[in-house]
Amino acid sequence: MKKRTQFAFPVNHPALAGHFPGVPIVPGVVLLDEVMHAIFMDTGLTETAWKISSVKFLSPLKPNEVVMIEHEQLANGSLKFDVLEGQRKIVTGNLVAVQMTVDT
Repeated sequence: MKKRTQFAFPVNHPALAGHFPGVPIVPGVVLLDEVMHAIFMDTGLTETAWKISSVKFLSPLKPNEVVMIEHEQLANGSLKFDVLEGQRKIVTGNLVAVQMTVDT
């Protein structure tokens, strides 16, 4: 079952000041940070146990655009996420569990 979180980056967000003057767009790393934060808050999973296995930026995100983060856990255990502004897909990607090794 897909879970959803809605949000927008305000026009005065500090990351927008230099990205890009006069035509601000949300930096990809800032958007991904928000996506991962929303997923971990929603699921209770530990951030350090996951890594991004794939991500595609499909459309720029402007300040004050309201987007929906949709995510779901797949049968193989990975997490799939999409960021949508209406019908427009902004970002899509997957998270996979980090394999922990034990030294002996």
